This record gives sequence, C-alpha cells and structure tokens, in this order.
Amino acid sequence: MDQTEQFWISAAGTQRFSVVRMMINAITLSQMYVLDQDEALDFYVGKLGMEVKNDIDFGFMRWLTVGVPGDASREILLELPGPPAMSEDAAAQVREMLTKGATGGWIGVSTDDCHKTYESLLAAGVDVTEEPQERPYGIDCAVRDPFGNRIRISQMNPLPAGESHKP
Repeated sequence: MDQTEQFWISAAGTQRFSVVRMMINAITLSQMYVLDQDEALDFYVGKLGMEVKNDIDFGFMRWLTVGVPGDASREILLELPGPPAMSEDAAAQVREMLTKGATGGWIGVSTDDCHKTYESLLAAGVDVTEEPQERPYGIDCAVRDPFGNRIRISQMNPLPAGESHKP
C-alpha cells in the first residue's frame, strides 16, 4: 500500500469517527475496581476529598460512586469485581491482577496547586508514586489508591485566551 492509499484509508476512518463524536457529548461515568468499597470510600472521600454521589444497595451489588464536589457531570464507580458484571472465576482473576497493580486502571484529576495537594496527600499517608514534576502542560504528581489503581494529579498551565485543554 502506498502513502496516498494509506492517507485515503486513514481519512475515511477519521470521517467515520467524527460522526460518532457528534453523538457522544460527555463522559459521565468511569469505573475503578476496588477490593473493599468501605476502604475505597475512606481513600477517595477521606483522603482525596471527593464526595459520595451514589451509594445504593441493590442486594446483588453496591452501586458506589464518588466525584469532585460540585461537579455533577462526572462520577467514578468504585466496583467490586464479581457478578453481575463477570463470573466469579473472572472476578478472582481480576482481584489477583488488582493486588499486583496490573489492571491498568487509572484516573486523572486536576488541582489548583499540585505542590500543596502533594504535601497534603503525603501527610495523610497516601502512597505517592511520583513527586510533582514540571511538564509541558503544567505540574503533576502521581499516587496510588490502596488497591493499586493509579491517579495522576495535574495543575494545568493557563492557556492563552480562546484556547481550551478540551478537544
């Protein structure tokens, strides 16, 4: 396949995806596997400063979501691996991978002062995996929740008027 043919195939793929972008207008729910929802609640609310958005006992599962205070548009589901989302055999494998920090789960959050947030989290005993670093986009650091999920905390550089960090 020559470069021109590859270009047209790529351009056709881009066109197809732009239609999908117009249909989807927001990410409202993300999910993180945890091994203990009460421990997760203590970490995400007690240490990171998030708030409980939903805590519903359905009998067969607990729907527990957290989010940034005042932001009703996004939630994180703190989910136990298991039915009804997966078989018990699959859940055992996910729990094993989670304890090794190998599930690949991570979230990115923002802060107005990365250094101050880092110091507060360090003092609270949070597992800090990366100290604040200057990046082209701002300053960020990284922490890990009690289950091995990674969290990047970023203080974004101000943008020139009229520009946005959002696509």
